[in-house]
Amino acid sequence: MTIKAALAGAGAFGTKHLDACRLIDGVEVVSLVGREYDKTKAVADKYGIAHVTTDLAESLALKEVDAVILCTPTQMHAAQAIACLQAGKHVQVEIPLCDKLADGEAVVELQGKTGLVAMCGHTRRFNPSHQFVHNRIKAGEFNIQQMDVQTYFFRRTNMNALGAPRSWTDHLLWHHAAHTVDLFAYQCGSEIVQANAIQGPIHPQLGIAMDMSIQLKAANGAICTLSLSFNNEGPIGTFFRYIGDSATYLARYDDLFDGKEERIDVSKVDVSMNGIELQDREFFAAIRENREPNASVAQVLPCYRVLHALEGQLAGR
Repeated sequence: MTIKAALAGAGAFGTKHLDACRLIDGVEVVSLVGREYDKTKAVADKYGIAHVTTDLAESLALKEVDAVILCTPTQMHAAQAIACLQAGKHVQVEIPLCDKLADGEAVVELQGKTGLVAMCGHTRRFNPSHQFVHNRIKAGEFNIQQMDVQTYFFRRTNMNALGAPRSWTDHLLWHHAAHTVDLFAYQCGSEIVQANAIQGPIHPQLGIAMDMSIQLKAANGAICTLSLSFNNEGPIGTFFRYIGDSATYLARYDDLFDGKEERIDVSKVDVSMNGIELQDREFFAAIRENREPNASVAQVLPCYRVLHALEGQLAGR
C-alpha cells in the first residue's frame, strides 16, 4: 500500500524532504502547501505533485492524504501538528516541536488520545555519524564524559538556509539549541538535571539574541557545552566533539572523524548517508508498522522542558 503524504512548507527544508520522499518506496507526496501559490506551484510541478494550495486545511480535507510533513515556520508547528492529528493524519513536524512548552505538551496529549504517529524532526538522532556513536554506547564500548558543540551561522539579516529572505524569525534557543539538548540526553541515555544559559545583545530589528552559550549536565554525570551564534563569519553548521572514556569523536553532519581528524567510515551504519532521508524513512516505517517512531513527540518533549527552563532563566523568571 502506498502512503500518500502532504507536505507543508516548500522552502529550503521542504525541498529536502521532497527529495528524500522520492527515494522511499511506497511513499507518494500528493499535496503541497505553501505561503505563495505561484512559487509553491513551481515546486509542485518540478516534483510532479498534482494538488497545490496555500491552505493546510484544504490538504487535510483530502481523504487520500494519510500523513503530513510540516516544514513551516516555528511559530506554527504545534498548532498545525494538532490540526493534522485532529484530521486523523499522521504527522511529522520539523524541529522545533514548539516555541512554548504548553503547546508541545498539548501535541503530546492529543497524540496519546489518537494513537496516530506523531514525530519531530530531530535529525541528529538519524545522522549516520551520531548513529555510529550511539551504537558504540549501546554496545557498552563508549561512554560520554563531555560533549562540546558549536552551532554557527552568518545571519545578521533574516535569511533562510538558501540565503533567501525569510518570512519569520529563527531562534537560537527554541530551534538550534533543541538539536543539541535532545541529542545530548539521547546519547547519554540519561535525563538532563542541570541547565544554564547566558546570551548576548538582543538584535534591534530581529528582537532575538544573536549569540548564546548553554551548559548541560545529565543525571549520569556527563556534561555538555553548547555555543551558538548568528554572527559567525567562518565555517557554518553544527560541529560536535564527543569526549568519552575510550575515544574522541568529531561529528560534522553525516561525517565522522576520530580525535586525530582521521575519517571514520559510517557508510554502512544505515541504508543512506542522508539524515533527512533516514528521518523520513523512520516516520513512514512507524506508520506501516503501527509503532512509536524514534523521535516521537513524547520522546522529545523533555528537551522542550529544558528549553522552557532556560528561557525563564534568560528572562530572569
